[in-house]
Amino acid sequence: MTSFTIEEQNQALDYIIESRRTIRKFKSESPPRAMVEKVLQAGLLAPFARISVDREDFRRFFVIPRESDVTSKAANLIKRRSAVAYEQLEKRVQQDPIQRSRAERYLGALKMASQEGPPNLGKAPYYVVVAEQRGIPEVAQLSLAHCLENMWLKATALGLAFQLLSVTERMSEDKEFCELIGVPFGEFALDGCLIGYPDVSPAPSRRSPLGDVTKWL
Repeated sequence: MTSFTIEEQNQALDYIIESRRTIRKFKSESPPRAMVEKVLQAGLLAPFARISVDREDFRRFFVIPRESDVTSKAANLIKRRSAVAYEQLEKRVQQDPIQRSRAERYLGALKMASQEGPPNLGKAPYYVVVAEQRGIPEVAQLSLAHCLENMWLKATALGLAFQLLSVTERMSEDKEFCELIGVPFGEFALDGCLIGYPDVSPAPSRRSPLGDVTKWL
């Protein structure tokens, strides 16, 4: 049983939620392994699709330190897959001005990733790939979102920097990438993030007032 009151728990949770930021600039110092494992444990405890999975190890974590040879290999595979995704999306929207306008920012991100690699991969101390077993219904990506949110909030509570690396999602379709990290190809959905110490903490992003976006029926 916790010794914290309900009010104290709520204050702490509110503070963590409000303090959460996407950090895109990391210090060179690497957090200790024990801190990273606390973030992973928070992800392990996140909700999952019980009706969809049939094994205890339905969620797996692959931690790639910046100094690892796997980092450069992963970056090259992501660059190649991003180039393919860019070409496919470019062809799909080129005849539709409205869709092209909506896709412009994403096309730019794909093009940059195909040329320069994923942002901050190789700069942040750790690249973490999370794998979630696919099943029926196909909701693994939703479970990964829960997992990464838990990890993000825990990282915030520990004073760590956290950046989603959503380009990881498409790497579940890349056999070489799956073999590189050691996950059975075709059986798991993927997502990922970068973890380290923050060098710069940005201001909060703008949100509409709650009353403007809420309707009680």
